[in-house]
Amino acid sequence: MRHRVVSLATLAAMALPAAVWAAEPQAPAENLKPRPVRTVDEDPADWTPHILDGEVHALAVVGQVVVVGGDFTRVSDNTGTEEYEREHLFAFDLNTGAVLEGFAPDVDGMVYSLTPGPDNSVFVGGSFEEINDADQRGLARLDLSTGGRIPGFDAAINWGDVRGLAVSDQWLYLGGSFTAVNDVPRRGLARLDPVTGEVDTVFDARLDAPEIGRVKVEDIAVSPAGDRLLAIGAFTRVGSARRVQAAMFDLTGNPSKAANWSTDAYVPLCREGFDTYMRAADFSPDGEYFVIVTTGRLSGWEINCDTAARFETYATGKVRPTWVNHTGGDSLYAVEIVGGAVYVGGHQRWLNNPYGMESAGPGAVERPGVAAINPVTGMALPWNPTRSRGVGVRAFAIAPQGLLVGSDTDELGREYHGRIGLFPRMD
Repeated sequence: MRHRVVSLATLAAMALPAAVWAAEPQAPAENLKPRPVRTVDEDPADWTPHILDGEVHALAVVGQVVVVGGDFTRVSDNTGTEEYEREHLFAFDLNTGAVLEGFAPDVDGMVYSLTPGPDNSVFVGGSFEEINDADQRGLARLDLSTGGRIPGFDAAINWGDVRGLAVSDQWLYLGGSFTAVNDVPRRGLARLDPVTGEVDTVFDARLDAPEIGRVKVEDIAVSPAGDRLLAIGAFTRVGSARRVQAAMFDLTGNPSKAANWSTDAYVPLCREGFDTYMRAADFSPDGEYFVIVTTGRLSGWEINCDTAARFETYATGKVRPTWVNHTGGDSLYAVEIVGGAVYVGGHQRWLNNPYGMESAGPGAVERPGVAAINPVTGMALPWNPTRSRGVGVRAFAIAPQGLLVGSDTDELGREYHGRIGLFPRMD
């Protein structure tokens, strides 16, 4: 028998009156104060290395080192004359682009997430089961000088993967599709001691998805002040509270608890087959707002599939997006907010396209693969370096030198850049 795949949003909507299937009206943006917007240069730096196959899923800047994770096997220097075998993980010097020869860990599976760790280390999350021929399922802390595992950090998930990592206020947060960490039951979201890997027994998000039985956190983000944690993905409950695909946690108390924040923006349907159409989220540098980007393979002004949407961090009750920018049916996978601009990446062809149906509707602007949005108006900024679209941009990272971009294609800003590149800051 063929099993019909039913999306999480479909199941959640079954229990709701038809009136709430359409997205609620957006919150007014006219009350937001205009702010200076300064985008990065459209001309990528020439000194970054190249990844010669596969795709990038994660980036992290640790001091003057860039760590890159994903599904690849070979990298080269920026001239293409020196090649290195690097499966799923490598690092390079942020000033010269030189591939670090001492950092070459043997990782046996996909790397989905990275975040800086203490003392010249990096936390690595993914679906791998071994690192350097030792059991290390889904989570590791590695020394950037040697590529070896940091002694004393003893943490592993029971199955599935780790898709989101964040360090804040002496805690390591992780999200993914696991159901236990170190044999402590935790569905999709957990908090650990970053030195020992011990699970915090006080923090338990109690995520649930009773309609489908499987929780998967697609991404997490912690506010700059460390007082809010946002989780997005395949879930419909936080304890007994209804939270469809997006949940906010107040980290100021002990124990932490679900914040008085909820939205029905992601209840409406996208195309069948998605357990979640959420893909990435990022807080603004001042923590006042955050942006969520989505896939969904469906377009329409009344739904939030294939969109970028701004929400106010400290709004309370049932909230609506401040603005939504539609691609017209193309996926967005990554978001980064810096310099007064919201950078988004995926395999989109357009922005400002709520009436497009896999086409350019009225008002649409071409922004192939990478784009910037004004955080106040929600409209695309003129910045338009372009890139070859492929599956799409999966990762951004901010460095003192500019904006790093990771993808699965080799043209960025109309130049050859194998799956990794950097748009410099403008002086």
